Amino acid sequence: MDAEQLHRRREQRALERRRRHARRRMTALGALAVVLVVAVVVIVSAGSGSNPKPAAGAGADGSGGAAIASPASPSAAGHVTHATARRHHGQSTAAVLGPATGKPGTASVPVLMYHVIAAPPGGAPYPGLYVQPQEFAAQMAALKSAGWRAVTLDQLRAYWAHGAKLPPGKPIVITFDNGYHSQYTQALPVLRRMGWVADENIQLTGLPPSQGGMTTGQVRALVDDGWELDTQGISHADLATADAAELHYQVASARQILRRRYGVPVDWFCYPSGQYNPSVIAAVRSAGFVGSTTVVPGWAGPSTDPYTLPRLRVLGGTSPAGLLAQIASARTAPAPAGSYVTS
Repeated sequence: MDAEQLHRRREQRALERRRRHARRRMTALGALAVVLVVAVVVIVSAGSGSNPKPAAGAGADGSGGAAIASPASPSAAGHVTHATARRHHGQSTAAVLGPATGKPGTASVPVLMYHVIAAPPGGAPYPGLYVQPQEFAAQMAALKSAGWRAVTLDQLRAYWAHGAKLPPGKPIVITFDNGYHSQYTQALPVLRRMGWVADENIQLTGLPPSQGGMTTGQVRALVDDGWELDTQGISHADLATADAAELHYQVASARQILRRRYGVPVDWFCYPSGQYNPSVIAAVRSAGFVGSTTVVPGWAGPSTDPYTLPRLRVLGGTSPAGLLAQIASARTAPAPAGSYVTS
């Protein structure tokens, strides 16, 4: 092999070595790029928030239920009411209040009672229980203008017992009975716009969605929005005529079912049709409820028997001024008696 051939072979070998080196360098750079991309993704994901999106098929509470959309207008995005700001799953609505002063509150408070927020259909057996949506919105606006601010029964109890600080204004409790669908579609958006909450006295059976009742998801949406969930029992039965077994079923079982289903305390009972007597009160107390509401008009105060709290029924056709007058006139009404039986 002459010198020229030997020189060419050496150049060829050197060229191959440079090519192998270049390939190794490119492979190393590619691997480094992959590592950098993965690191960026991890950092961005970690900084995007502490509430990961549920897996497909999981509900908002991780229970596996379908996601529930909030009522249209206004959007719930970014909206936080005083009742939802610091409340956690399983807590009383009183948990959102500030530290207690230790000095029990002394103010008496009106408790309003609503049923259907809709126009009464033809032939409705109790048309007075239907308050039209525009009436309800006007009534709430009038309450706010007059200085009232909605609180829940749990918050009211914390105020009376421990001096918990309520939202600024005159406290008032707004309750809804039975669990009608219109309470979700009509009342919730109005109260949400105002940053107000309410108490839902749900009954477990007898009012299916086909008859205007709320679905489980809609009840859960009320709870998620800061409403307090209480109950009228299983089927809105006349408890004053029930035996001990039926009382336990209607009262204690209702509370147990709702606590498991929605993960909330359910601390207040609402007497169906207002009917109660000492046996009913004893069953309510035995079931662990801290109090009950009636249909007897008046204001509730810290010295009122917690198992016979009065309420003001708001009927259809009540003007905003008429509601304010109704509230004012009931302030001096006598406390409910130990029994209320109309049949």
